[in-house]
Amino acid sequence: MLTEPTREKLALLRLTAMADAWEQQRRDARSSELPFDERFGMLVEAEHAARHNRRLTRLLKDAELRIANASLEDVECSTTRGLEKAMVRQLAQPSWVNDHLNVLITGPTGVGKSYLASAIGQGACRRGLRVLHRRVPRLFEELGLAKASGTYAKTLAKVASADVLVLDDLGIQKITEPERNDLLEVLEDRYGRSSTVVTSQLPIPKWHEWIGDPTAADAILDRLVHNAYKLELKGASRRKEITK
Repeated sequence: MLTEPTREKLALLRLTAMADAWEQQRRDARSSELPFDERFGMLVEAEHAARHNRRLTRLLKDAELRIANASLEDVECSTTRGLEKAMVRQLAQPSWVNDHLNVLITGPTGVGKSYLASAIGQGACRRGLRVLHRRVPRLFEELGLAKASGTYAKTLAKVASADVLVLDDLGIQKITEPERNDLLEVLEDRYGRSSTVVTSQLPIPKWHEWIGDPTAADAILDRLVHNAYKLELKGASRRKEITK
């Protein structure tokens, strides 16, 4: 019988899900017919599942994904769209993050770049990885405010600590010299250590021109492009389909 002192000890050990599952077994007469090892395994599984769900909830909250309910299982794949099922399956695995590869998603507005990036981020969270999403204009604004408040190093460290950083809307507005330097700092901290997912309306060959300064552009693209999967989405705007 699960006595109150035992429940208190389980609570002190932070095994509350196990305690609840044990209580449910006591109330279910059929549980007594199961072997001890099987019943104990069910208790361990209940605790493991509860901890996994709590961690996933926390990771998803911290990620601040642009589309919180995006899922790789719901991503539409087709040759005409420029997205193959084999690639989506590969991005659902942790190997590309383990290898510190990047994912660059380009295409016209409305083709689902942000949805795909958010789905990749959600998939990484489900694998227990730390994800951080930022629109590029917002990231620049955040880093600018951090410089003014003396928290620039701390903010850079937060961005660098993410296993997967999702940078949405690269190239949507002109870049200034301080922002160019900030982008280089962010990518330098992450190069060879973690993975970055980028979405942009600009084709990759135009990124050098957008960055402006040739030396900085070479450095930024060297850290971003050469070790990356490059996905160019095609087709009509999906937003128009939704509003019909």
